[in-house]
Amino acid sequence: MSQDVPAWAYERAEVRPHDPRWADRAQAEGARLTELLAPWLVDGIEHVGSTAVPGLAAKPIIDLMASMTALDTEAPELLIAHGWAYVPPELDNRPWRRFFVKPDQTGQRREAHLHLIQAGHERWSDQIRFRDALRTNRELAHEYEALKRQLADQSGHDREAYTKGKAEFVAKALQGPHA
Repeated sequence: MSQDVPAWAYERAEVRPHDPRWADRAQAEGARLTELLAPWLVDGIEHVGSTAVPGLAAKPIIDLMASMTALDTEAPELLIAHGWAYVPPELDNRPWRRFFVKPDQTGQRREAHLHLIQAGHERWSDQIRFRDALRTNRELAHEYEALKRQLADQSGHDREAYTKGKAEFVAKALQGPHA
């Protein structure tokens, strides 16, 4: 492992039982980010991902997304100054967003992810629709939880494989009657 690569980059994807404190953590982090990103926010900040679904097991990492006027702003420098690590687009391989990780105090684990998304981009509404589908359809949420546990067991430290393994399920959920 290179010294330039942070330890959290190799953190194993571990799915844990739902923790009701996740919502409080998301609200507090969202409030801080709303202040930091105010000059560029359009539709605000949303708590998305599995930690945003009551009762759903998840990796204990808060996923937040911010609707931005543009992706190329001074926001990355400001976020870095406030403890967020920037994952450049060439490493992230998702040109539709700018991605940040907030490591814990030890630098070993992730506490939160932040997805900056251009206002009006379809990923904004897709992520909200998927979250809301999981919130309203317990059967869909249980299927998703089972898949996440299976992928966490199979993927080990390969977070990209874990994420890719969920893509087909998410796409089907967004097309089906659940969303």
